[in-house]
Amino acid sequence: MSPIPHLRLVDFTLDLTTCHTHQPFRFGIHTLTQAELAQARGLVEFSDGSRTWGQASDLLVPKWFEKDPDKSPADDTAALVESIKAAAAAAAQADTFETAFEYWQRLHTLRVCSAERSAGDLLVRGFGVALLERLVLDAVARQADLPFHTALAKDIYGFAPGRIHPELADWRVDHTLPKQPAHSITLRHTVGLLDPLRPSAPSASSPPDAADQSEKPLSLQEHIQRHGLTHFKIKVAGPEGLERLLEVAQVLRECVPAGARFTLDGNEQFSDLGQLADLLQRVHDAPGGADFLKGLLFIEQPLSRTQTFAAEAHAELTAVTAHAPLLIDEADLDTWSFPEAVALGYGGVSVKACKGVFRALLNAGICHTRGGGLFQSGEDLTNLPLIALHQDLCLMSALGIEHLERNGHHYFRGLDHLPQSAIAYALDAHADLYARDGRSAHLTIQDGRLNIASLQCPGFGADLLP
Repeated sequence: MSPIPHLRLVDFTLDLTTCHTHQPFRFGIHTLTQAELAQARGLVEFSDGSRTWGQASDLLVPKWFEKDPDKSPADDTAALVESIKAAAAAAAQADTFETAFEYWQRLHTLRVCSAERSAGDLLVRGFGVALLERLVLDAVARQADLPFHTALAKDIYGFAPGRIHPELADWRVDHTLPKQPAHSITLRHTVGLLDPLRPSAPSASSPPDAADQSEKPLSLQEHIQRHGLTHFKIKVAGPEGLERLLEVAQVLRECVPAGARFTLDGNEQFSDLGQLADLLQRVHDAPGGADFLKGLLFIEQPLSRTQTFAAEAHAELTAVTAHAPLLIDEADLDTWSFPEAVALGYGGVSVKACKGVFRALLNAGICHTRGGGLFQSGEDLTNLPLIALHQDLCLMSALGIEHLERNGHHYFRGLDHLPQSAIAYALDAHADLYARDGRSAHLTIQDGRLNIASLQCPGFGADLLP
């Protein structure tokens, strides 16, 4: 076992960049057309006197972390920025050096555990902690000249899961996670509620211009044909979503003859599982519906985050899980959430770097030690290149997740939000993941997969950007 570095954060900067979508992204109660990209840097000092910069980034997506109808998207964005600043202020309060895990646990205690379980902003509070956590994980790995996966295996972060879940006191992350990180991973393509399913026919009065056509968002059919997609995540508009779901099913039948594998995402749009069971039955009874549902892998977050933990909302659990297991996402509010959801009959929990790396590792420990088919799944909160996407992909690879949702590459246009220096770096250092696209670049998807071998570089998925 390598020596565990002890550290403290001595400087911090935060920059925001406004990013506009290439096509609107409708999920749950919100249609995303623009968002701020937070890019953070921190100078980490180690107990031996050395210093290293770390970096982290995330898109500030409104109406996901908190779904308060009385708050505007701008209010949500401001709350996420304040969460980052509050976590940075808490980080600066350290009067001694600590391991990366001790650092995270202290921030988590100050910012998340201090709130009531019923607080509506738990995910908001945890967001800032998670960004500051990844920044330090990057610096520690960079200081040791190790990629993230190797840093985990060598336990240089001081991960002590038994401090959070006593049942994990004897669980060793390096004994159960993959010995080697995956060099490629299957992409599960998001089908949003407003996404075009088929190409639009050009108007006879205005012949298509080639340049205009290249700027147009692709339809689901075109994405499948261009990228060889086989896995999908379908957003569902609550109990009234039957017609749209059957339209998606028809496209998948036509374009993926070998059979599509897919997940359904309720985004908290069902009031109880009876509504979901009824929708699934109506899909099953529709022409081709039974065959379509054979490809269903799991159902994500059908109930609101509060109803997820209400036993009375789960009367029809068996009718739903006869089709596929249930997974929590927005309801994964804190370290207690997944164990309590499991007790109610849920089988899975999402992994998102924006909720926290150590939290994902703790949930991995629950899955490994309890068994019984418990699982984690890689879900996307519109991760944009470079840093946010790379760190999230590194985490998924380290956990051994075989397919993951990605959508930043088609709701936003490539790397257009980045300066030319960052685009040049991406094309040079990560040529397996990006390809040139005029003055910009785009994500390379081959046979429905992302090649991610180049992310195994010192640090957490990328060199320090200029």
